[in-house]
Amino acid sequence: MNKIQRPSVAGMFYPADPGELGAEINELLREAGTDEGSNPKALIAPHAGYVYSGPVAASAYVRLLPQARTISRVLLLAPSHRVPFSGLATSSADFFNTPLGDVAVDRAAVDQALELPQVQTYDRAFAGEHALEVHLPFLQVVLEDFRLVPFIVGDAHAEDVAQVMDLLWGGAETLIVVSSDLSHFLDYASARQKDRATTSAIEMLAPEQIDYHDACGRVPLNGLLLAAREHGLRPHTVDLRNSGDTAGDKSRVVGYGAYVFS
Repeated sequence: MNKIQRPSVAGMFYPADPGELGAEINELLREAGTDEGSNPKALIAPHAGYVYSGPVAASAYVRLLPQARTISRVLLLAPSHRVPFSGLATSSADFFNTPLGDVAVDRAAVDQALELPQVQTYDRAFAGEHALEVHLPFLQVVLEDFRLVPFIVGDAHAEDVAQVMDLLWGGAETLIVVSSDLSHFLDYASARQKDRATTSAIEMLAPEQIDYHDACGRVPLNGLLLAAREHGLRPHTVDLRNSGDTAGDKSRVVGYGAYVFS
């Protein structure tokens, strides 16, 4: 019998009704504008509720549309918000469910990753974790068909993450998605300053300049920067805003950035 990972934040971070969810994502993609780009191999996008970070995430995902039929596998790496553990956790599930349907897990790729010492099957890391889940509906809408290779990143080194990416790098069929917000709970002006500095570090492929308080997904993000160096990818910032720009007040904001790597 197939094992299914059920959604935890449908109806909270994004609509639980399939029609409403699909319509909201399509509207966010439409508002994001251009889908022009240079066939991204990887992207970084935020993971808050769609009312806050959805427009920023859409600005990255819309750039996948020209290659939607090419991408058939997505490595999705998100930070752990709820459960402390070491290394990278993957799932024993065969499918991840959202209101838009089931996403099949690439079990062969998961098994390959499990050969690395820093990777373990740890389903508890996925229970209630929003940072990976909120990306799935975007991927379901944008891509024709794909299999998922899911990871929650705990207490790990950027090199541990980069090694997993290297192992499963593949070709044009494989997309890497890193889930990360930026600064948290600063005033609007301070957040803009800090997030611009983090963005500059991303653009320079300088993980040593990104620290704990700069991005909640800094470990998978920094792992991607190391892998991008090795594989000759160039990052491009497509959006940089915060919750004060989207749906919150400006006294205490969370930063969101969208970046594509080609």
